[in-house]
Amino acid sequence: MNDAPGTAVPTENRSHEVRDDLRNVAIVAHVDHGKTTLVDALLRQTGAFRANQAVVDRVMDSGDLEREKGITILAKQTTIDVGGVRLNIVDTPGHADFGGEVERSLLMVDSVLLLVDAAEGPLPQTRYVLQKAMARHLPVVVALNKIDRQDARAAEVLDAVYELFMDLGADEHQIEFPVVYTNAKLGTATRDLAVPGTDLRPLLKLLVDVTPAPVFEPGHPLQLLVTNLSANEYVGRMAVGRIRNGTIRMGQRITVVREEADDIAGAIEPGRTITLTGTVSSLQTAHGMERIDISEAGPGEIVSVAGLPEVTIGDTITEPGDPRPLPRLDVDAPTLSMTFGVNTSPLGGRDGKYVTSRQIKARLEREVLGNVSIEVHPTESGDTFEVRGRGELQLAVLIEQMRREGYELTASRPEVILRTIGGEVHEPYERVTIDIPPEYIGVVQQALAARKGRLEQMTTDADERVRMEFVLPVRGLIGYRGQLLTDTRGTALLHQIGEGYGPWAGEVTHRTNGVLVSDRTGTSNAYGLFNLQDRSELFIGSGVDVYEGMIVGENARSGDMDVNATKEKKLTNIRTHSHDESLRLTPPRPLTLESAIEFIGTDELVEVTPSAIRLRKRLLAKHERERERGRAYDLSRVEPEA
Repeated sequence: MNDAPGTAVPTENRSHEVRDDLRNVAIVAHVDHGKTTLVDALLRQTGAFRANQAVVDRVMDSGDLEREKGITILAKQTTIDVGGVRLNIVDTPGHADFGGEVERSLLMVDSVLLLVDAAEGPLPQTRYVLQKAMARHLPVVVALNKIDRQDARAAEVLDAVYELFMDLGADEHQIEFPVVYTNAKLGTATRDLAVPGTDLRPLLKLLVDVTPAPVFEPGHPLQLLVTNLSANEYVGRMAVGRIRNGTIRMGQRITVVREEADDIAGAIEPGRTITLTGTVSSLQTAHGMERIDISEAGPGEIVSVAGLPEVTIGDTITEPGDPRPLPRLDVDAPTLSMTFGVNTSPLGGRDGKYVTSRQIKARLEREVLGNVSIEVHPTESGDTFEVRGRGELQLAVLIEQMRREGYELTASRPEVILRTIGGEVHEPYERVTIDIPPEYIGVVQQALAARKGRLEQMTTDADERVRMEFVLPVRGLIGYRGQLLTDTRGTALLHQIGEGYGPWAGEVTHRTNGVLVSDRTGTSNAYGLFNLQDRSELFIGSGVDVYEGMIVGENARSGDMDVNATKEKKLTNIRTHSHDESLRLTPPRPLTLESAIEFIGTDELVEVTPSAIRLRKRLLAKHERERERGRAYDLSRVEPEA
């Protein structure tokens, strides 16, 4: 091709042209297979950073939660220059709970770089993201990463990748994918394992060669599908997306035509369309890790546009004179729901900045605008809201973000979203891969059998660890991760992915032990706790504020027990130093947000504040809980007779 970069090159079909100076690629992989580390190396080698610039590791994981958890939560875009060709790279999450980010990202790109650990091989999230890419018929480049690991087995993993492609129904073009071997930490790539790589140029060249250049129709009016939202303190909400056709300029008049869904109150007529019109007040694109202002952008470019304050994800920005909207973004439906409510405990409002239902509702509505896989629905109570998402981790991340922003709230135990198909109740299922040492096979099989799990496959890896694959209801997974780590002494790895809906599996046991519930308000005392720790595992230490209905520990037996954690030793004339010194408390079990959500039962809540995580009963007063138990018992006796 003799045309200079940047020119529009006509294709065989004269009604379409391509831009040979641009490529759009998404990097997809399982959690911790090295996506973000590879992007770091690409940015360093292509001169995206200044020579004297201080750069942290995993620069694309810019959020505090992403750095702490070591995972990518939000899809992000960067741009590098490869021999005059601009390569837009989108770094996507590897966890299935954030699948909405992956689906949006794939709408902006023309090829996929699939990163697979050369030792672990394809895992459930690898299957998930690859399935999404193949559904859009995107060409795939396979990179086997971490080839420097001592347990790397590149040839076997490559065979497993071929098997995965065939399982997903790859056609003859998709199955002939190119392979590159990388070491993201050292920043090297090679097409031949026998020839060590020196830099990442083989990978960059392969991406440019395999990725199709953006195709557009000359003279077509503007079409920009909004796949993400960002905020700017000067210009407000910015819509992020890829330009399909046409050109966008600063000061240009733009419009959005949207079909409104029916709202809960019935105030909006279903099928009604509204038109939003505005002027482009800011236009930006990525340059390395920075966002730069530009005056004009054309087909294939990924840009951020300000000028429509009410634009949402899935909208198409078009021209007012000839609006041509694209199909709206369609993502997988949520499978879990939780209720978020006002913190009504006696300790509520002490350290939170936002504590009212109005503030919580406004925050959840903002989350829905930027996260297409989250849904918020009203409940019968004005103080609580039903929040639906893809999984426990996604909902826990939302709660953690809210508490760090200064919100106080209560959250319920996750419940699955049921469907009625053909007159029968169906529930969501998950495919779970568990990697464990062989001595724990029995205990894992026994635990998952009780949770209605079905063993599909079992293999032994080169390091003699056993990989077991189960299919079980999502209900059976709630609360299991903590039990698995306890049963295997922290040696297990668990990965999960949605398997769709299936018939109701019957009752699933959740938690067999009861809890210790404080019967009064006060401050916990070492003397009172010492008498409790022999028959329970405590969640609190001495000197902690407690209230009636607060859960202070897990009972060693089934059934709840009301206890006095504030009990003090009576003063007497007879004191012995040795007896007083013997009150040694076992350290309490640390409660993280994820472990708290997994632990609670249906009649319990997690109280979340910026500085504390507490467990409590939904009904705090003892007489109210007993009345509710009696009502539930009466109903259970009436239903069989009916």
